[in-house]
Amino acid sequence: MNAALSDRIALRALRRRAFINGARTISPGLVALAIWGIVTGVAMVKSGLSVTAAAIMSLLVYAGSAQLTAIPLLVVGAPLWLIFGAGIIVNLRFVIFGAALQPYFKHMPWPKRLFLGFMNVDIVFVTFMGRFGSAPQKGNTEQLWFFIGATIPCWLMWQLTSLIGITLSASVPESWSLEFAAVLALMALMLPLLKTRPAVISVVAAGVTAWLTQPWPLRIGLVAATVVGIAAGMWAESQIAKNAQPGSTAS
Repeated sequence: MNAALSDRIALRALRRRAFINGARTISPGLVALAIWGIVTGVAMVKSGLSVTAAAIMSLLVYAGSAQLTAIPLLVVGAPLWLIFGAGIIVNLRFVIFGAALQPYFKHMPWPKRLFLGFMNVDIVFVTFMGRFGSAPQKGNTEQLWFFIGATIPCWLMWQLTSLIGITLSASVPESWSLEFAAVLALMALMLPLLKTRPAVISVVAAGVTAWLTQPWPLRIGLVAATVVGIAAGMWAESQIAKNAQPGSTAS
């Protein structure tokens, strides 16, 4: 009985530490997320959505790029299948994210995995994989609660700042370049993460692909950039691992 009680206490302590660690690790990215949330909130109302509709969309969709893609289509009365299709195409990168996260959460029931997938965002995925991507054991308690600790602050910050943007949209001048401010904030978030050669190669490959595919419709270039960036990073990691093996020679 004492042993079982000690195990439960130790498990709670592990969950608490992992949750706090996840929240602390993701905290620098909340500034960029806050700016992006305000931009999205303002854009939704400026595009013609009512305050109520914008707030409901923020809660149910929880995806800035998909929201900004769907808004013009909603305003012009586009068919529902086109709106859903455009949102799916823009967010196809989350299929890649989900495949990468599958080994960590595959032991869980599908409703819980679905919920974790809904709560996932780009900065959580990057932070999580940067910490546990090379972990020999995947699917333990620490990883789950680190992920939860990272996602909850992001969700709260997004909803709060989206609501701020929705509320203040009427007082924001059209001349303010909020989108550019959001891009700068995201760059400030990503640049400190470029500490390894594979990360640099991945970002450069994704950036070049995104620039070259700008004319593609429905922002499909974002999906292409995600695929190319991840593939380039994985290739760079495999080359480094190959060269690090005993008896190998650098090419």
